[in-house]
Amino acid sequence: MSSQAAAAGVPAHRNTAALVWHQVRYEQLSFWRNPQSAFFIFAFPLFFFVILAGVFGNATLARIGGRPVTGLQYYTSTIVAVSVMGACYSQLAVTLSVRRQDGILKRLRGTPLPAWVMFVGLVAHCVMVSLVDAVLIVGMGLLYGVPMPGHWAVIIVTLVIGAAAFCAMGVAVASLIRNAEAAPAVVQFIFFPLVFISGTYFQITSRFLNDLAAFFPVRPFNQALLNPFALDRGFAGRQLLVLAIWGVVGGFVAIRRFRWDPRPE
Repeated sequence: MSSQAAAAGVPAHRNTAALVWHQVRYEQLSFWRNPQSAFFIFAFPLFFFVILAGVFGNATLARIGGRPVTGLQYYTSTIVAVSVMGACYSQLAVTLSVRRQDGILKRLRGTPLPAWVMFVGLVAHCVMVSLVDAVLIVGMGLLYGVPMPGHWAVIIVTLVIGAAAFCAMGVAVASLIRNAEAAPAVVQFIFFPLVFISGTYFQITSRFLNDLAAFFPVRPFNQALLNPFALDRGFAGRQLLVLAIWGVVGGFVAIRRFRWDPRPE
């Protein structure tokens, strides 16, 4: 308990919780004050889902684990996955790179705000955005006749693990980017190849590519969400373990390499 909190008779943990909530609220207000950016963050995955739904519809797209999966079932889960990755990896990495180059991180480091509170607020904001995206896509799937998923606990836990892992990787990549101008290119250079070889937009028939993609985080995340969305199954233990390992690796790199000051050119 801090001396001020003790003098006021207020538990320190309450002050900490209030500080974290204030930071989360700050990130949310900053996000919604740019309505054009917010609109496209939510609209892009919905637009992509509508295109894929129009192309594949309720026709059987593939047989996974001996079970027929329609295009709508498949893309409900994979577009949810790519939305979470976009919010928790791409958006986070670019945001941190821009704030570092603009000197915002350096100024924040000089304030009494604990560094972990800033990161918790930013990560919580990204997770909230990704969950809103996921709800919108599931709702769009229901409008197109996709059956309501039954394993909601599995979905929520998988989304939380995936969001945490990709947030850690986003901070790790941000720590390796030299300047804000390069951030979008670096982020997408890593992100898009993995998205495509991981079967996000179409089934990959190459055994080599499937085996290769299984070592990276995108394909395991897709498969972990396919279980409750399309296959009526529970947790995908091996895939979640791969995600967790990538999250730990990302967190380790972020802790060791993260910079608050802009790197001199």
